[in-house]
Order: sequence, then structure tokens, then C-alpha cells
Amino acid sequence: SFTYPESGIKALDGVSLKISKGSTLAIIGRTGSGKSTIANLICRNFDATEGSILVDDRPISSLNLNSLRSAIGYVPQEVFLFSDTIANNIGFGLEKGEDHRDTVFEAAENAHVRHNIEDFPKKFETVLGERGINLSGGQKQRVSIARAIAGKPKILIFDDCLSAVDTETEEIILTNLKKVMQGKTTLLISHRVSTVKMADEIIVLDHGKIIERGNHEQLIDHEGVYRDLYQKQLLEEKKALSS
Repeated sequence: SFTYPESGIKALDGVSLKISKGSTLAIIGRTGSGKSTIANLICRNFDATEGSILVDDRPISSLNLNSLRSAIGYVPQEVFLFSDTIANNIGFGLEKGEDHRDTVFEAAENAHVRHNIEDFPKKFETVLGERGINLSGGQKQRVSIARAIAGKPKILIFDDCLSAVDTETEEIILTNLKKVMQGKTTLLISHRVSTVKMADEIIVLDHGKIIERGNHEQLIDHEGVYRDLYQKQLLEEKKALSS
């Protein structure tokens, strides 16, 4: 469980979950359901109020913070980019003094943003304005994804990082990420069913509690909140296509 100290809001209430090594767990739920709080706790931006988080059966509080965070590739909801070149933004966190061009190019390709970058006159040497001002919302998210996967971390956390891209682009990125995610422990957070349906297990959160869990097929058969969400989003997509 977790209660935010400043506001006293209980964001998570008795949540229990396990992500096996190399598998993908997805968390879906409405805004304010507690999805991002779980990501923050795994990155140890906060400590759980009750209970504990274990990594390889060790309490997260006993792990070296730098070692923990260097093992995690995290794409937050609020993308942060530096006033630096696109190459340096993607390569942030990689070993200094080494040539990482191929790694940066590959990460950009997998995040489906390389073609956009190469449209700029200075390509990967394009200097971004404050907070990536010369990129669209979707491009910022994809540069942030490229940064997270460039270091080939053992744990990947994607927090609603495809919200600014259309479903066609999302499909391409997810197909690329499937290759990147092989052998990595992945947490996929979203409010869109299309993002999470390929996960090994999906958890539905509501007001900080798990209300449903299973894979995509099981949750569709269950005819609960997840299925309602799926049908609603399918209708919205059809409307968008017809308009």
C-alpha cells in the first residue's frame, strides 16, 4: 500500500503482484487508479507505506540505488528531454568516452523515430530546444523510448508512453519493442487496451486496488471492466476512422 505523504491520498491499497524474469506485466486503469505510483515505487522514487517490493527476492531498500536505477529503462508519462543533441538525449546514461552511434541509431529505429530525426537538416546532431520544443508530442515520446532501450536494461517500465501516437504508429512501435523486450522484465502501463493486449498478464486497477487480472483473452471472456474498456475503445477507433 502507498499513501502520498503531502496529500494523504491512498494511491495503492493492498496491491500484490509478481513479474517473472523475462515476462511482461501490463497495468491498465483510468486516470488516478494508481498505475504510475507502482512505477515510482519500483524506481524507488518513494518507498511503500505498507508491505515491500522485492527484486530477485531482495527488499528494494537493501539494493544500491544507483545499481537499481541503472538496471531500469524507464519512460515516464511526462517526457523530459535536455537542451542537447538528439544523439546525446538518446545516449544519456551510456558509458562516457565510447562511440555509441550504432546503439543510438538502433534504439531510434526500434522506437520508430529514426526516419523523423533523419528528416532534420542536422539529423542526430539536431539540438533540441528546452524540453524538446522542436519535436511533436509523439516524437518526444519516441525519443524517450529510444533512450530507455539504448542501454539494454534488465527491467523496462513504459508508463503510458504511447498516448501521443496514433494506433498505426503504436502497432509498429509495439512490434519493434517485442524484440527489444525478449528476455527483459517489462512493466507496461497504459489506459489503452491496444497497448497492453500482448502482455503475459494484465492487471486492471481501480482506486488503488486490483479488480481484475488475467491475459487479454481471459479478461475478454470475463466480461468485466476490461472488456467494457476494450469495446468502448474499439468503437472510438471506428468513429475516428469513419470521420
